[in-house]
Amino acid sequence: MNLLAHKFKEVAFSVLPITLLVLLLNFTLVPIETDALFRFLLGALLIILGLGIFLFGAQIGIEEIGKLMGETVAKANHSFTVGLLGFLLGFLITIAEPDLQILASEVNTASEGTISGLLILIVVSVGVGIMVSLGLLRIVYSKKLNRFLLIIYGCIFILGLFVIDEFLAISVDASGATTGAMTTPFILALGFGVSQFKGGDASEEDSFGLVGLASTGPILAIMIMSLVKGITQVEGSAEHFTVAQGILQPYFGILPATFKESIFTLLPLLLLFLVFNQWKFKLSKRSRRLILKGLLYTYIGLSLFLVGVNAGFMEIGRMMGEGLASNYFYLLPWVGLALGMVVVLAEPAVYILTQQVEEVTSGHLKKNVILITLSIGIAIAVSLSMIRIMSPSLRLWHILLPGFALGSLLSFKVPPIFVGIAYDSGGVASGPMTATFILAFTQGAANAIPTANVLVDGFGVIATVAMTPIVALQILGLIFRIRERRQLEYED
Repeated sequence: MNLLAHKFKEVAFSVLPITLLVLLLNFTLVPIETDALFRFLLGALLIILGLGIFLFGAQIGIEEIGKLMGETVAKANHSFTVGLLGFLLGFLITIAEPDLQILASEVNTASEGTISGLLILIVVSVGVGIMVSLGLLRIVYSKKLNRFLLIIYGCIFILGLFVIDEFLAISVDASGATTGAMTTPFILALGFGVSQFKGGDASEEDSFGLVGLASTGPILAIMIMSLVKGITQVEGSAEHFTVAQGILQPYFGILPATFKESIFTLLPLLLLFLVFNQWKFKLSKRSRRLILKGLLYTYIGLSLFLVGVNAGFMEIGRMMGEGLASNYFYLLPWVGLALGMVVVLAEPAVYILTQQVEEVTSGHLKKNVILITLSIGIAIAVSLSMIRIMSPSLRLWHILLPGFALGSLLSFKVPPIFVGIAYDSGGVASGPMTATFILAFTQGAANAIPTANVLVDGFGVIATVAMTPIVALQILGLIFRIRERRQLEYED
């Protein structure tokens, strides 16, 4: 239980900054109704409880399953078997991802039913499955990650020339939303398991990058879907937003549904574990019970976290975005900068990644250094998204194209391990807090600005958040390389 207490302490210090920032905005620029403010504070408490329990459960449950699955994949002697297992694992874990379900619902609502939420779920899950399959084959056959990424992003850039702005925004946001609270810990552990079992000199750098590859699948899949269906125009508007009545009413309304949805979220992983344990793992009763206990903690934590986010945070995010855009238009980039800096600290998967980085590198890369770099990158991302909403001539691809191009260039200049960490960081940073609070804030701001197109400008923020860590972490890698060279020169 000492581990659980440590998780609570760590999470409390992470959620506190965004809570204080919202309270500061409430008492200065954007006053919020008392009921809504109390719902937000209750949501913050549930997020702390839920996230602490979730991280504890993920460490003893999801991560262990992922490592075991990775070892099983690595033992497969046939490329077809590796590819098929990768596809099935990627598809099943993604289709149950809460972040993706939230985004699919937002797209369906914003497009007034033109784009089916169910279709988004299936297409995106297929895309992730294919990329996880290719990513595992890359690790098994020791192929260079930067070359893989260069080819994939080259295809994305070419397809992006033919896709309308609405689908460009949705496709890149779907990329960020797939790497959420459930998917990321599992895929991280899966890649870690395969690389460690394979061993060799490259096992450290191959431990990362699978999340980054998986997050490219949704972009390609949705772009191809839009071109195949021949969609050239999407009409839509922002969801009509009303303030809920009563402090606890939204919680009572969402609580049963969330706990029910969380069962379906974890069910594919539970079934996979039970089948593979019977077929391959054959764990002892003690080990099996520990993992099942971890999944139970994960279920409780995830449910509490999502209730807090959906009933307490999304409402405040939308209200603050609308309020600031209506009354303090010029402050949007600065508030976006502050929000981006603190929101990453409350992302569940960020802690799992930073812990794995510190573990794999034997403490050479400290998790606090990664956290600070991520915080700076995401602050810039949210601020850029606000500037894009304010400037009708600034398009999403004006930001993403140079960013991803710079990321691809840097991947040939930095140590290989930083390439994997950077692209994985882009996925983990765009988790449930971004897919709810920041997305709601952005859509609220876009709805209040007459020149903004909600369906285009209201989306895209998740993609920008997913892009900036790729650049920021590789710049950090460049700094490390320069320092190492200078140290070697000094020693000589």
